[in-house]
Amino acid sequence: MHQYARKIFIYTALPCEAKPLIEHFGLKKDVSVQPFAVYSSHDICLTVTGLGKSAMAAGVAYTQALFAKVEHPVIFNIGIAGHKDHPLGGLFLIDKIIDVDSQKRYYPSLIIIPPCPTGSIQTLSKPQLNYDQQHLCDMEASAFYETAVRFTSSELVLCLKVISDNQLSPVDNIQPKQVAELIATNMSTVESLLVRLAALADIITTPEPGQFEQLILDYHFTVNERMQLKSLLSRWNIVTNHQAIEFDEIRLHSGKDVLRWLDAQINNTDFYL
Repeated sequence: MHQYARKIFIYTALPCEAKPLIEHFGLKKDVSVQPFAVYSSHDICLTVTGLGKSAMAAGVAYTQALFAKVEHPVIFNIGIAGHKDHPLGGLFLIDKIIDVDSQKRYYPSLIIIPPCPTGSIQTLSKPQLNYDQQHLCDMEASAFYETAVRFTSSELVLCLKVISDNQLSPVDNIQPKQVAELIATNMSTVESLLVRLAALADIITTPEPGQFEQLILDYHFTVNERMQLKSLLSRWNIVTNHQAIEFDEIRLHSGKDVLRWLDAQINNTDFYL
């Protein structure tokens, strides 16, 4: 199974978190992989890493090294989290991650419109027994994100959490069957996110139009701005039949300046069929 260039990598800590995804996407266990339980199809690779930051970091690094053959893979974490008062089954796309041990903070790049509420999460080394924080709580998110962004663009790394425990129903009450059911009810949202991320990855990896490489050497562009630059250069080629662009270098000091200037030039250019 290793010959496939998989585009989507999903990571869960627990087998019960993985079960509904395995069933929904029709994944098969890869018996050739021993350190972790790995399930895959042509495009998707799902790894059950085990609990905790070390296990998650190892699982992400191992399967990326073993399977990732595409330039910009989608790397996705889904799992359970606790919260002070959010109801069980609530779904949150994570926009801020706090590692309680190191006090490092990470900010996932959410450039797609979230299909559910967003929220911050703090990652601890042990289960959270006191529900005294406004953040969601888990044991893997910081290690997942810190490791995943080493292998792809930050815009393609997402962390999705389902509320499994709160003050009224603490962590001791969690049952594997319940966890699987909570995730299964949100599979339509999961699939929608993965489709949108895969489309985003395709945009990022499309061949660069002319002058793209020189511009990213001359000016700083974020990954999102590089996508905008590709789109604008492609529009310019269509409008002008691939004429070279004479940039006003005196007025352009940043990637944002280039994008604004190029957009204005396109809008002021006559287009003839």
